[in-house]
Amino acid sequence: MSKPLVAVVGRSNVGKSTFFNKICGKRISIVKDTPGVTRDRIYADAEWCGRFFTLIDTGGIESDSIDFFTEIKAQAEIAIDLADVIVFMTDGRDGVLQSDKEIATLLRTARKPVVLAVNKLDNNETDTLYDFYELGLGDPYPISCEQSYGLGDLLDEVVRHLPEGGEEEEEGLSIAFVGKPNVGKSSIVNKILGFDRVIVSDIAGTTRDAIDTPFEYNGGRYTLIDTAGLRRKRGIEDESVERYSVLRTLAAIRRADVVMIVFDASEDISEQDVRIAGIVHDEGKPSVVVMNKWDRVEKDTHTVNKYNDMLAEQLSFMSYFKAEYVSALSGKRIEKLLALANEVHEHASARVTTGVLNDVILDATRTTEPPVHNGKRLKILYATQADTNPPTYVVFVNDDKLVHFSYKRYLENCLRRAFDLSGTPIKLKFVGREEKQ
Repeated sequence: MSKPLVAVVGRSNVGKSTFFNKICGKRISIVKDTPGVTRDRIYADAEWCGRFFTLIDTGGIESDSIDFFTEIKAQAEIAIDLADVIVFMTDGRDGVLQSDKEIATLLRTARKPVVLAVNKLDNNETDTLYDFYELGLGDPYPISCEQSYGLGDLLDEVVRHLPEGGEEEEEGLSIAFVGKPNVGKSSIVNKILGFDRVIVSDIAGTTRDAIDTPFEYNGGRYTLIDTAGLRRKRGIEDESVERYSVLRTLAAIRRADVVMIVFDASEDISEQDVRIAGIVHDEGKPSVVVMNKWDRVEKDTHTVNKYNDMLAEQLSFMSYFKAEYVSALSGKRIEKLLALANEVHEHASARVTTGVLNDVILDATRTTEPPVHNGKRLKILYATQADTNPPTYVVFVNDDKLVHFSYKRYLENCLRRAFDLSGTPIKLKFVGREEKQ
């Protein structure tokens, strides 16, 4: 059974994201004293007194002077519609504002359990608490997210309304979508899901958080992670919200099982595209290069081969790459992405028996002898696989200082010819006799 959903809603800058991060135990949503920072619905798993649930952070429902107001409101309304319980966050310092009353009216029509939280009562100022009864949503719960005051009582009320179940469940394959701004990451995620999970706009930088969406497809469980576009460092101000978005994107790459590296096929591959692919490679993640906006490219019978050759040249450091040409606009080949994600993850998770591995290494050394350095020849004693994700092979030799990078590359190519390791990096570690002892 899936976990119950708890949505946190309210106007801008009342502390929704601070509450979200506090309950989930880590900084997931970006917190900044600027209205409109949280634009999309942010999901994270949480637990209270043995009850597991999924918490949803939403954008502030308030003045239409904020960019993307219509989309933010739509995302919040979807969260309300999906949620089993709603936490309505208000600001005890500001008191009851007109926008609070409008949101309360929206929540009353939702016919869902609503827990009214009055935040920022750092000194337990209960005199203003009574004003919140006029919202008609029951007893207000005084809290201070910054000082963790009153959160226990609030969560007790939340779990009291949760439906039965919500036990811990096995997580599925997590897939992160990364790339430059405006290459179509959010559009691809929405197309796979079949509905507008994240806000899509032609304005670069619309997505700021790394947004997780769990779902099931053909009996398999997945979590799609839409990330903020990665810009060049010199285009990012140190104190800007975008800087934190980049950190969230890098963290999303590290925690993902598979990474979809999204390029804009209608543009030339840029230095930033290559740099992003390099980050994924350095993190040892299996990946798929997704050439989006393929509908904009004039094609003939040789176009795909030309693009593959161009990718091979630009991504020479990850010769193992797998590419797919898709169009998020038309949906062409989008359905292949999940199958490719499963495929490259299987390659990254595969284990090779020590006997078979040593047979491959022996054949490689017979075909091309190890190099000689200062009159001393490298001798390979035996090899074993130490880990997966990425596949990591330890090769025991007489002296690891005799290993030349060209011979290391040769052995890697031999392993890739013997085993299907497409879509995943591999690691080769050479251990000398002294180090082994």
